[in-house]
Parts: sequence; C-alpha cells; structure tokens
Amino acid sequence: MKKSTLSDPFKEAREGKGFGEMNDQNDPVVMVLGHKDVRKCAHNWKTFQSGGEEVGRIVIPSEVHIRETRQIPFEVDPPEHKGYRDLLDPWFKRPLEDAYQAQLTDIINGVVDEALEKGSLEVVEEFSLKLQSRALTLLLNIPYEESELWISWGTHVFRSEDTALDADKANILYDYIDAQIDKAIANPGDDLYSVLLASEVHGKKMTKEEVKGVLVLTFAGGRDTVINAVTNSIAYFADHPASLQRLRDEPEIMNTAIEELIRYFSPLTQMGRVVTEDTQVCEHAVKAQSRISMCWAAANRDERVFENANEVVLDRKVNPHVAFGFGTHNCLGATHARQIMKVLLTTLTQKVKSMEILGCKENIEDLDEFERKVGFDSIQVKFNKL
Repeated sequence: MKKSTLSDPFKEAREGKGFGEMNDQNDPVVMVLGHKDVRKCAHNWKTFQSGGEEVGRIVIPSEVHIRETRQIPFEVDPPEHKGYRDLLDPWFKRPLEDAYQAQLTDIINGVVDEALEKGSLEVVEEFSLKLQSRALTLLLNIPYEESELWISWGTHVFRSEDTALDADKANILYDYIDAQIDKAIANPGDDLYSVLLASEVHGKKMTKEEVKGVLVLTFAGGRDTVINAVTNSIAYFADHPASLQRLRDEPEIMNTAIEELIRYFSPLTQMGRVVTEDTQVCEHAVKAQSRISMCWAAANRDERVFENANEVVLDRKVNPHVAFGFGTHNCLGATHARQIMKVLLTTLTQKVKSMEILGCKENIEDLDEFERKVGFDSIQVKFNKL
C-alpha cells in the first residue's frame, strides 16, 4: 500500500447500520456516516444545533474545558448566524482577487524554493506549517513577519504530545488574540481585527468577545485542516508522479483535481451538533441534549454517491463532497483553502520534477470503534527540481 493512501474505516458501519458511536470525555457521540444522512442532519439546524449553551461542545474532541469564547459564526445558529456571515463573507472571499493571488503565489513559491534548495525535509513542520502560517497573514491582512511566531507554536494549537486537549497551549493562542485586539483598538488599521472592531452586526458594534470569537475560529479552524491538506497532497504526488505529470499536461483539470483531493483526504474528520429534541438518526434513537456528529470523512467515501470512492480520480465529473461542511455552517475559509491548493499544485507542476517519501509517521485518530488515518505526524520527502 502506498504511503499516501487513506483507507475508509467506516465502510462496514456506514453500509450496515449507518452510524457509529464514540465516547468523547464521557460525553458520547452518535456518528452519522452516510452521505445523504450527513447532509440531512447538517441542513436541519433546528434539531441539530451549533449554538448551544455550552461553548466548545460541538467540536470533537470537545473543547468545553479549554475555552469560554464562542467561535463565530461557527457556534451561532440562524437567524443570528446570517448577520455575522453577511459581514464576514466578503472578507473571506478576498482570495479570489488578483492582488491576493499574486501575494499568495509569492509565498508558496518561496516555500517550494526552500524545499528544492534543501533537497529533503520534514514536510509537516518545515513545509506545510510554514505555508499555512504565511498564507494566514494574507487572510488577516497583517505583516508577513507575524507568521514566524505562529510557526514557533508548532503544528497543534490545542494538543501536546501526551494529551488530546491542552488548556495551557490553547491559552497561548487566546492571550495572543487578546493582545492583538487591544493593539488594534489603540491603533486601528486595515487588518481583520480593526475591520471587525469597527463593524456592526444586528445594529450593534461588535464586542471584543465577538471579535475574539471570529479570530479564534480563523486561527484554529484553518490550521490543522490546511496542514493536513497540503501534507497529504505532497505525499500523494510523491507516490503518484504520473498524476503530477498529468496536471502539467492537462491544467484544465486543476480545479476538478483539487476538489477530488479534498474529498479523498477530508482534512477534518467530523463535526458535532447538540440534539434539541428526542429524535432519530438512521433509525437510531437519540435523546435531547445528547450529541451527534456529521462524519464528513465517511460521507465522502459513500459508494452510493462516489464511484470508485476509495480512489483518487483527478477528473471526477460529479463530486458533491462535504469536506467543507454542508448547509448553514459550510466552511468560511473554503475559498482561502482552495486558492492555497490551486497555487501549490500549479507551483509544483512548474518547479518540481518528482518527490520521494523517505520515511513517515502516520497520524491516526482514535475514534473508539474506528481508527482513521488523517495524515502524518511527520513525513520526510525529497524534492527533485524540474
């Protein structure tokens, strides 16, 4: 089996009962696995709620014990959700602008050039984390140099080696964001902090806590996911040099290929919801105030929807993947992530002849009855110039 392969541990349960079960810090979760069922639950925000009383409970593993700030608009339901989303959507669509793409291209060219100069490197820390952090300065519209601090935090904001959740590490991020908000209050600029502080939602100026909620989501939600997508893509093209050559020869399939890689890798395995009333999922009874999760990774391998679901088909014609979520809470950062992937793959086709995996340590998520490879804790890759 090639190193870049991500198998589907959910197949048997998805095709049988349609759901799985896991215990998350003594707060059980019913995992919805089928594509149709996942989309149905994601669409039904009244029964399966994001904005419950307990902040952090919809994330798996739950963050109830490590944060009190509500992530916005992620943990807000309609009708309040729309006000935040209408404010934020234009800012998060900026990656479609030519000037933004030119700066992103410079950043990614720099990361790829560094890799080619070194010859071989550990991709997670020395390539993907750098790329993600440097690109984030564009999204926040702040100086590029700030990325060096974020890179120094390491790959996981909330996790350390021996625990799934680490409040001390989380507080590094929260304290940093508090300080940046205070700085923007004292000296407003054209960065995201300042823009939000000057904005109104629902007829009122945004509070510091609301601004912090947007920034916590922007930092935490787009970190591991982008790192996973970039690292897994490097591994895939190292394992499949003919696919990299195909993108060189057929640049017209680039966008289709990006959607397929995102479907196959599903950088975020699942996202939870809190049940507001006694109901059923997949004919399984779930109680009010319990939790379900929509398992994006399982839905994206549903063979009732995706032919050859466990293969990367770069020119897949129909691809209704849910890797960026579905419904009201689809991913705010999806445009930024897609542009990162597009510039990265284009740059690889222009500069890199081939890549070789020299060694790796897989990142395996323990989901009780399932174990899912989500990517790599480390992977050493040799880059060969075109």
